[in-house]
Amino acid sequence: MAKKEERSLNVTLKNEPEEKKEEIIISLSAIFKQLRRFVLFWLAASIIMGILIPVGVAIFAADQHKNLTALVSFNYNGIEKGKAPDGSDFDPDSLKTPTVIEAALTSLNEDLTELEYIRQGISITGIIPDDAIDKITVYKSIYEQGNLTAGKEMLSVSYNPTQYKLTFNYSKTGFSGERAVEVFNTLLECYRKYFFETYGFNQALGSAVNALDYTDYDYSEAVDVFDSTLVTLQDYVSNLSSNDTTRFRSNVTGYSFSDLSESIATIRDVDLDIISSYVTVNNVTKDRNKLIDYYNYRLESLKRQKIIDQETLKTITDSIASYTKDTIIIYGENQDTSEYTQASAKYDSLIQQKIDAQKKLSTCTQSIDAVQTRIKALQSKAAASKDKVEKVEKDLASLNEKVTLLLQKVNQTANEYYETVYLANSYSILVPASTSGLRTTKNVIRSSLEPLLIVEALLFVIYFGTSFINALVLEIRAKKEENDTTPVDEQVFAPSLNDIIITTKQEVPVSVVIPTEKPPAPTEVPSVPTEIPSTEEEAPQDTEPAPQEEASETENHESV
Repeated sequence: MAKKEERSLNVTLKNEPEEKKEEIIISLSAIFKQLRRFVLFWLAASIIMGILIPVGVAIFAADQHKNLTALVSFNYNGIEKGKAPDGSDFDPDSLKTPTVIEAALTSLNEDLTELEYIRQGISITGIIPDDAIDKITVYKSIYEQGNLTAGKEMLSVSYNPTQYKLTFNYSKTGFSGERAVEVFNTLLECYRKYFFETYGFNQALGSAVNALDYTDYDYSEAVDVFDSTLVTLQDYVSNLSSNDTTRFRSNVTGYSFSDLSESIATIRDVDLDIISSYVTVNNVTKDRNKLIDYYNYRLESLKRQKIIDQETLKTITDSIASYTKDTIIIYGENQDTSEYTQASAKYDSLIQQKIDAQKKLSTCTQSIDAVQTRIKALQSKAAASKDKVEKVEKDLASLNEKVTLLLQKVNQTANEYYETVYLANSYSILVPASTSGLRTTKNVIRSSLEPLLIVEALLFVIYFGTSFINALVLEIRAKKEENDTTPVDEQVFAPSLNDIIITTKQEVPVSVVIPTEKPPAPTEVPSVPTEIPSTEEEAPQDTEPAPQEEASETENHESV
């Protein structure tokens, strides 16, 4: 059987618009190839920036890392309302008052020129607990939903910090890190003493009493000065004794407040009265006429004060008489109605005011009687002799020593009471300041973390973008070279087809058998004008025709 010459081709047919657009497909393998190509450059740049940025932050922003932090706490009645122990408004800036800073620098033998730099470098921030913040947040969320009552409650909620965070930036000072820590902690300790002296009421009391020199007055006037001092001291000790529920006894002086109160009463009722009576009876004076004029003026002043005290007492008494307490009426079934009077803080306050007014009126009346007695003695008797004057001066000097010693014991006992009982936990240092190389390193890393992440992200974008663009350029170049190496006769197609692409790579393989002797019957698709090159070996003439199934498949693809 004669062999027939035939040719097999791989053809892909594609329908495209008239305006052909070139499509370039980049495979992931090409991108990964470029990523591997530039990965070392990217790693090197990342490592270098990871070193340079923290070093730059440590060098150019070194002052920002010269910060020391401490935490202090206040715990006494009234601090939650923003009040100091004496009832005044508490000022947290008192933690960096110049008095405290000066005491710290002096104890460390440091130059006081650093005082202002230290004060400016300390910042104080109140710490509000989470439960207070949550409470305000809940009220706010309810108020935003239209609940006006929640808005009122939110406005009524106020919180005053009991803990404060102190931050000391010592960049403007000449201290090293360790020295700055020592100065800062000493300052916090000095504030403890300042706090006790300010709100323990002892230093102010001692200063007020010692400010008066009895030698500047006449003898009877000096007696009045000592009497006023002892009355002030007696009221102070009585107030401490009433607030002391622990029956405190000082380990330093060995006195309790009851002991001190009895000592004051003894000096006033015995020592002072003896001197006062001797001066009055013997008419001991430095200037008789001047003293008479003084007592006449004082007598008129006391009479006016007595009238004021009487009016005050009458007003308070009338208020108490007209005051009506709140009552609760209880109605019981088959029982008599019961009425109960509620306790009233206002009524109790009026009673206390009446007691104080009555005491003041009584003291004024006694003072008037004493002044009148002295005026009569001065007018009826001659001046005392020199021996009597010397005796009074000696007795007053002895009395002054007793009062001064008693005042010291009162101050020592009261200071110990405030520090160990009343204000024992009123001020405490929760977290003292500290510094270390590790702490500084952590601060530098924390500060450089944000810029480092930004730069590293930018480097990765550059790295990936460069790899992608390079892969794209190589694909375009390969596509162009492929098009340039394609034979011209394989790029010309029949005009009736939208596009016929003859490639060596088949996307949809179609086997077309073209006999050399008997060409197939013409179809609707015109034949390609280009001749199909023949092979060196001729196909056998007796080759069997393609199976029917293969021919039908060819027709289907050609129709497409």
